[in-house]
Amino acid sequence: MPGLGKHRRPKQRPIARKLAFAGTGGAALALPLISATTAGAAVTQPAAAPAAKTVTLPAAKPAVEKAAAPLTYSVSVGDTLSKIAVEHAVNGGWQALYEANRSAIGSNPSVIRPGLKLSIGAAAKAAAAKATGVKAAAVAKPATTYANNLDGWIRQSLDIMARHGIPGSYNGIHRNVMRESSGNPMAINNWDSNAAAGIPSKGLLQVIDPTFRAYHVPGTSLDSYDPVANITAACNYAAARYGSIDNVNGAY
Repeated sequence: MPGLGKHRRPKQRPIARKLAFAGTGGAALALPLISATTAGAAVTQPAAAPAAKTVTLPAAKPAVEKAAAPLTYSVSVGDTLSKIAVEHAVNGGWQALYEANRSAIGSNPSVIRPGLKLSIGAAAKAAAAKATGVKAAAVAKPATTYANNLDGWIRQSLDIMARHGIPGSYNGIHRNVMRESSGNPMAINNWDSNAAAGIPSKGLLQVIDPTFRAYHVPGTSLDSYDPVANITAACNYAAARYGSIDNVNGAY
């Protein structure tokens, strides 16, 4: 029998030791599983977006400049402002061409001498802009109507003459018309020296074709029998030679 009061170390039962070892081992085995899960979460990263490519476009080529229009034109025999304006596409027509060259042409746009240098470039463009403004103002006004008789022809001619600075009065025109043709726009003289030369006098104011062409007023008909064109050209001629149709009292 053991002695009284002696302490002995209690013995651990084998089954308890096995359970403790198993518990420790379970814990040890569980650690790698936790670490693997954590590591997997740390490694997963979103894929980086690919860098955008920079595309360089070729530089735009400058537009090819149009060939500059000629700046001047030398008048030839038979030229008129209307003809030159059409042939060179002058913006604003003969009116703009005249405005750009008024100082060189003078007060009568119907008379341009051969060899005269006309500006049809920048100066004509500036005049065209001015002429366009004048036309726009004119468009706003109601168009004037004229009777198709001697009274209407004279009044229409007077309005055209006023725009071109050609002097003359109703009475002066009427007096000369009645003496020359008795008011017949188709009158023709087939017996005088002009007729013998092949250029008979025609129309209300009995104008020969060379004179009609030389003093034709732009904007009127090119037919010498046209009553308004005939009156206006004759008055233009009379103004150049006599100062005004009012000063003509006989053959002219």
